Amino acid sequence: MKVFNRIFLTVVVAITLLFTVVNMLLAAGKTDGGRRYRVEISRLVREMEANGSADISECEYVTSVERCGENFYSTDSDYVICEINGELYRFDYHTNSYSDKTYLTGIVNAALGVLAILFITVMLYIKFAILTPFERLSDIPYELSKGNLTAPIKETKNRFFGKFLWGIDMLRENIEQQKQRELEMQKEKKTLLLSLSHDIKTPLSAIKLYAAALSKNLYPDTEKQHKIAEEINEKADEIEGYVSQIITASREDFLSLEVNMGEFYLSELIEKITGHYREKLALIKTDFMIGEYKNCLLSGDLSRSVEVLQNVMENALKYGDGRRVELSFPEDDECVQIAITNGGCTLGKDDLPHIFESFWRGANAKNIRGSGLGLYICRQLMRRMNGEIFAKIDDDIITVTAVFARA
Repeated sequence: MKVFNRIFLTVVVAITLLFTVVNMLLAAGKTDGGRRYRVEISRLVREMEANGSADISECEYVTSVERCGENFYSTDSDYVICEINGELYRFDYHTNSYSDKTYLTGIVNAALGVLAILFITVMLYIKFAILTPFERLSDIPYELSKGNLTAPIKETKNRFFGKFLWGIDMLRENIEQQKQRELEMQKEKKTLLLSLSHDIKTPLSAIKLYAAALSKNLYPDTEKQHKIAEEINEKADEIEGYVSQIITASREDFLSLEVNMGEFYLSELIEKITGHYREKLALIKTDFMIGEYKNCLLSGDLSRSVEVLQNVMENALKYGDGRRVELSFPEDDECVQIAITNGGCTLGKDDLPHIFESFWRGANAKNIRGSGLGLYICRQLMRRMNGEIFAKIDDDIITVTAVFARA
């Protein structure tokens, strides 16, 4: 805002200087124009000295010439008295040029005034309608980064930031909901683990008692020993069941992957992907090829579909050779396939079946940052949209294909 204020002050000073310079130039021109009548009078004086008379029909400023006599000084016009051949003559004149210059000065000043008012109005509008609200909004991302999610963002009728505020508020609510779900999930898992841990203690204690009895030979009867062994086996199975529940709980979907099913055109999806990656790939000198496709209506969530293709595109840039990325559309009468192909794949074919598992990373990702969740999320989202995703490797070329259901 301080920079804008300095610019605004500079503009005001420049406009003031412009007014001053223009008026000085017009004033100088006006003064010069007002003295032109003297030139005509001098010419007429010379003619009268030479000829005794002069023709004023072609004069622009001089209106009449009067010899000294009665009412010589009685006139409403401006005049100059000159002595010619020993007699006095009065030269009446007018200065229309002066009024013309005054009129021109008024027009120029009015035009400059209108432009100045218009410019200052626009500058003030930008300040109060755009910059001031934006300055108030600049603290919102900082508050969100600190975790201040409870305070709702005030709505405004400002047409420049209405949609932005709505989006920020939706982001705040989404982060708050995710945080709440995460806390609830952690609470449920801890409760489950505590409950299972407590349940495991009972069969574990029984096993320890049976083992101690057997070690001390308290059951010499073979049949009794066999029964105790069966009891130990049953308790071990019971513990195994509890452990299985713990493993299942740890493998539950820990991500919130909600999908809002609807319909959208294939062209909408492709436009969003190409709009994001065309310039990005051009900057890193990577060829971006897009094959021909027939526009059709798809079933699913447009934003989630964009997320899936973006994840695949990011993997192509992260693990590929950076030479070329291609979008193709294999023909299929029952569904719509979007294939993303890139070269430079160093992933082994034995690793291919695992790339869609959670937290799995191949040997080619040792020195590359990542969580191992990208393709896992893609598969989960595609299946929630009644679609599928798969990959194939041909030499060093990998193709990941997303399959969408037709609407």
